[in-house]
Amino acid sequence: MPSYVIAEKCDGCKAQDKTACQYICPHDLMALDREKMKAYNQEPEQCWECYNCVKICPQQAIEVRGYADYIPLGGNVIPLRGTDSIMWTVKFRNGVLKRFKFPIRTTAEGSVDPYQGLPAPDYSKTKQPGYFCYEAKKG
Repeated sequence: MPSYVIAEKCDGCKAQDKTACQYICPHDLMALDREKMKAYNQEPEQCWECYNCVKICPQQAIEVRGYADYIPLGGNVIPLRGTDSIMWTVKFRNGVLKRFKFPIRTTAEGSVDPYQGLPAPDYSKTKQPGYFCYEAKKG
């Protein structure tokens, strides 16, 4: 279900050039109403439900509507972003609460080499039938 902004909590990121949710939304759905200084989802039906806006909002003013098949049963998921981690609070329909904490980032941005330790690609194999991944190192 699409994200929505709780107007009472939203402060428009204190009138910066862009709100945090505008910056992070991969589908450019979040917008700022300059008159009210409140963010809003301008195309809710296009929302990818990635939770990026929910996680980045400094005021916790954005939520995602849950699906009708589990919300009436009483379950919900709430992310809370800290400076170095995200705390997910999951309320199960039987009332049990679980919290999970995950680091936002463990390395400096741009420092990860995703191909480190993998063999160099052999492009001659890409035309072979059934070829879809690299071969594991033998050793």
